[in-house]
Amino acid sequence: MAAPSQSVPELAARLNELTRSSQKEDLVLVAMTSIQSLTIAFREQQNREEAAEYLFESFVYILTKQLAEIEVFTDNPDSNRNRQLEACLQLTAECFRCLRNACIQCGKNQSHGRNVGLIVPTIQILQFLHRLSHFQSDTLLAAFRCGLQFLGNLVAGNEESKHNVWKNAFPDLFLNYMNHSDKKAVTYCCMVLFTCLNAERTADLLSHTKGVELAETVIKICRREPELEWAFLIVTDQFLKCQDFVAMTYTKLNNQERIIVLDLISVKLSEILGSPADSDELTAAVRMMQFLAGCFLEKCMAVLKFASTTNEEDEEALTVIRLLDILCETTSNHEKFSCLQNSPGLLETVVELLYQTHFAGKQSRNIFSVSQSLSSTPHTSHPAMGFKAHLIHLIGNLCYNNNENQDKVRELGGIPLILDNCSIDDNNPFMSQWAVFTIRILTEQNMKNQEVISQMVHQGVADSAMLNNMGLQVEERDGKLYVKSQGKSSTSS
Repeated sequence: MAAPSQSVPELAARLNELTRSSQKEDLVLVAMTSIQSLTIAFREQQNREEAAEYLFESFVYILTKQLAEIEVFTDNPDSNRNRQLEACLQLTAECFRCLRNACIQCGKNQSHGRNVGLIVPTIQILQFLHRLSHFQSDTLLAAFRCGLQFLGNLVAGNEESKHNVWKNAFPDLFLNYMNHSDKKAVTYCCMVLFTCLNAERTADLLSHTKGVELAETVIKICRREPELEWAFLIVTDQFLKCQDFVAMTYTKLNNQERIIVLDLISVKLSEILGSPADSDELTAAVRMMQFLAGCFLEKCMAVLKFASTTNEEDEEALTVIRLLDILCETTSNHEKFSCLQNSPGLLETVVELLYQTHFAGKQSRNIFSVSQSLSSTPHTSHPAMGFKAHLIHLIGNLCYNNNENQDKVRELGGIPLILDNCSIDDNNPFMSQWAVFTIRILTEQNMKNQEVISQMVHQGVADSAMLNNMGLQVEERDGKLYVKSQGKSSTSS
């Protein structure tokens, strides 16, 4: 269609005149051409700036008339009137398309649309359109797609419009269109939700039964539509900033959805660990990790299913692996997550799980067995690759500058267990390095742990060559054996 020959003020005046003087039966015919011309004109920023408030009042009038018509069709489906419904939807779609263009990066028009009351009839129409499941047409698709796009452009960067849309659309409109079969409707709805959300509205969402359902729906979309960026942004940039989000939703998800959430948490934590985080965001992250540590305690033994080759895709065990990865990542940042060192039962469980996996690897040939093949092994892509190495890594993190946890590992028999996992293992890349890291942390300023290792050397359970490879050495002084780091003077008792 060619560019309109009339200016925006002329088109607006013409539309206002036509809509006020026409009967509702003629409205589609008389208004469509003017609206289409305005739709084209509003592609240009200069034209958008020329729109006056009374133009948006004309759209309120038109959409209110169409709302009444659509309501009749949804309550009384009649195939004999489908042509009339099609015309009504066509005009509705064009109105939304025009309004969508009018609000592109134009705060003045956003305010005009909100001030004249366009939000309420728009949301009401969208709700009725959702109920027209019996009427399948491209015009219906265009109507609700353009309506959602209009809402998205209306609220972008406009806090008052966000508040108004949220008040009228939450939660039903979002739930309806996020569960819609049309992918574009889901995309546009996610865009509107993401734009509307802030810390206060996210908390409001999670205090509402349907709001929690909406949060779960967003996660399901992340799993179902991995290319839909808006859904992922809702989780990472809004939900994960809320202290109670994970605690309120995680247990209600299936294991596949939990894995998605854990992957998104890992992305978010990388941002927090890599840059200064504000206090509220860090507090939310700490509370989230305390909750996830409890989830790990509850489900961690499920990973032993991987000792059987028939369970390589067990989803519960896969969540345990993700949880362990996240715990290793966060506890590596002692400054921000040192509180996890005091997480009840965490250290004891990790030591026990290391024992259980080590024992399972000796009972039969499986992913937990030591492999020193020079060629690629059948386990190169196994999900539990490196699991024991990560357990040892986590033990080291939990004991860093923490004498009580150092002692606890010794009391649990963890030192011989870690030393028994110092060899090169193709199933656990870098395990020997993590063992070195952890043994050094366990012996730092801890004479009793040094004595345990010294006695192991004296008894022949551990050899000096292995300790030398770890950067440690045992020396005898005054009839006693002492452990020290190479290059440092021995520690006195």
